[in-house]
Amino acid sequence: IVGRGKDLIISGGYNVYPKEIESEIDALDGVAESAVIGIAHPDFGEGVTAVVVRKPGSSIQAVDIAAAIAGRLAKYKHPKQVIFVEELPRNTMGKVQKNV
Repeated sequence: IVGRGKDLIISGGYNVYPKEIESEIDALDGVAESAVIGIAHPDFGEGVTAVVVRKPGSSIQAVDIAAAIAGRLAKYKHPKQVIFVEELPRNTMGKVQKNV
C-alpha cells in the first residue's frame, strides 16, 4: 500500500491509491509531474482523474497516457479523464494541494 489513506479513491467499489497511478504517469516521457484525484462520477461514485503537467516542448496527449498504462494497471485504475495544466497548485511547504 502506497500513499496516504486520506488520498484513497473508491471507484466502483474498488480502492484506488493515487500514488500508484501517479508513479506510472510520471515515468512517461513528456510528463513533468501528475496528481491523481477522485471526482464525483454518476456510475462509479468517484472517477479516477489525472491532472498532468507536460514537460516543456512535449505534446503528450490523454490517448498516449492511456495507451502507456494500459498493460501496467488494472482497468479500474485507469483515469476516466486526463486534465492538462501548466502547474499543480502547491502550498507554502511545496506539497501539491489536490483539493484545489
